[in-house]
Amino acid sequence: MSRPDGRRPDELRPVRITPGFLACAPSALIEVGATRVLCTAICEEGVPPWLRGQGRGWLTAEYGMLPASTGQRKARDATRGKLDGRTVEIQRLIGRSLRAVVDLDRLGERTLWVDCDVLEADGGTRCASITGAWVALRIALDRIGMAHALRDSIAAVSVGIVDGHSVLDLPYVEDSTADVDMNVVMTGTGGLVEVQGTAEGTPFPRADLNGLLDLAATGIEGLKAAQEAAVRAA
Repeated sequence: MSRPDGRRPDELRPVRITPGFLACAPSALIEVGATRVLCTAICEEGVPPWLRGQGRGWLTAEYGMLPASTGQRKARDATRGKLDGRTVEIQRLIGRSLRAVVDLDRLGERTLWVDCDVLEADGGTRCASITGAWVALRIALDRIGMAHALRDSIAAVSVGIVDGHSVLDLPYVEDSTADVDMNVVMTGTGGLVEVQGTAEGTPFPRADLNGLLDLAATGIEGLKAAQEAAVRAA
């Protein structure tokens, strides 16, 4: 098949992760094609009241899109006075994903704040956020000598069925017309953390699901290599 950007069905968009993008906080800028997300991770002493005295830490994530990130201005959540449902769902996904690979007992009574701000969106912003946030998190834990609190790496990628073909890493032009759209969150050792998949019209068979998961695993390997290179460069 011919994809809009000329990629093979099993090919990721160009991935670039720049560690230390900000001087003031552990950070990573991730670029996946035209999608760009700035991720930061900050560790603070103390935990929420419901965790105090248990000796365990906590990790929470926030996600947002800059007003001009999609070409048409998106009003800031602060202007509306509340988060929209999509924002809440995505930041919960980011938090769940990262907590899956963090040993909160080893963290002690500390809170990790992860922020993912979308500078430019062209599909896959939640996947890019998870992938880039892990790099920022690793940098933050390295700085305080607690990299041992990370059990594994984690990354996320989109897969889908477009015009009857299974494809990896969908930009917006494919995502908006896909027959099946799926986001897969996976650890570096191949464990599945979350699978979000929807048939936009006709239901799809189990065999296609298995094929999409295999395709996602291929993409995760490429993202893992980019993460490892970014950590070495930090």
